[in-house]
Amino acid sequence: MENIIKKIYSTYAESTGIGKVADYIAPLANISPSKYAISICTIEGQKINIGDYNEPFSIQSISKVFTLSMLAPLVGEEIWESVGKEPSGSAFNSLVQLEYEKGIPRNPFINAGALVITDKLAEKFPNLDASLLQYVRELAGEQNIHFNTDVANDEYATGERNKALAHMMKSFGNFKGKVSKVFRHYCNHCSIEMTTQQLAQAFTFLANRGINPLNGKTVISPRDAKRINSIMLTCGFYDESGDFAYRVGLPGKSGVGGGIVAIIPGKLAIAVWSPELNTHGNSCRGISTLADFTTELGISVF
Repeated sequence: MENIIKKIYSTYAESTGIGKVADYIAPLANISPSKYAISICTIEGQKINIGDYNEPFSIQSISKVFTLSMLAPLVGEEIWESVGKEPSGSAFNSLVQLEYEKGIPRNPFINAGALVITDKLAEKFPNLDASLLQYVRELAGEQNIHFNTDVANDEYATGERNKALAHMMKSFGNFKGKVSKVFRHYCNHCSIEMTTQQLAQAFTFLANRGINPLNGKTVISPRDAKRINSIMLTCGFYDESGDFAYRVGLPGKSGVGGGIVAIIPGKLAIAVWSPELNTHGNSCRGISTLADFTTELGISVF
C-alpha cells in the first residue's frame, strides 16, 4: 500500500493550476495551491504519510461528520425528523430547495442540514465549542487541534446566506436556538484545523464499526456507523456525490479547505489535502488521488 501511495503522489505532485483555491473565505485565499498531502491510518494502527501531512488546514465541511456522529447517539431516530437522508442535487447552500421542502434539509451535510445538527447539539452541550474540540481530539488521539479564529470570524461576518437558511428553518419550526449563537458554533466547527494524519486517524472509528481503535471506546453504535457511512457515500460531496461514488467507490466527505477523507470499512481511513477546488467545491487532486487509490488497491465498497 505504501508503494501505491508513493506512486500516486508522484503522479500528481506537480498537477496544479487545474482548479481554484477557495478565495471567498479570505484566510483561505492565501493558501499555496502546491500543498499536497496523503495520510492513511488502518484500524490496526499502521500509518502511511507523504507530502505536507504535518501542516494543519481548515477542514470546513468535513467537520459535519463529527457533529453528526456526536449527536447521533444522543437523539436516535429523532434526528431524521428534522433532516433528511437524500442527496440534494442542488448547491450546498440552496434556499430554494429548503423553502420547497418546508424547512427540512435534504441531508446533514449540506449547510442547512449541518446548521440543524449544530442547533440540536447546542441544546445538549452548554459549552459546545469546548465539547466538540475535545470530542475531535479524542478521536484523533492528539490535543493539538484548534479552531482557526480568523477563518471562523471571516465566515461569520460574510455568512448572510447561511444565516438566511437558519432563519428560514426557524420560520418552519425546525430551528430552536438563537440564530447568531448557533451560527457562531457552526463557523467555529468549520474552522477546525487538522493535519491529514490527524484527520485520517480521527475517522478510523467509522471504519471500525463505531469503535475508536486508539482506545477501544465505542463512539457510536455499529448501526450508526453504517448509516453515517452510507450518507457520506451518497451525500458527502455536495452535488458531485454521484460522480465521486462512481469514480472512487468509498464513503467520504470533502471540505472547501481542500481536504477529503474517505474510509474502507473494516480496514482504514485515508485523508488527502490539496487546496485547488473544482466547480463543485471539491479538491481536484484529492478526487483523482482517491480514484487512483481504489483502482490500484483493487478495493472499494463495490
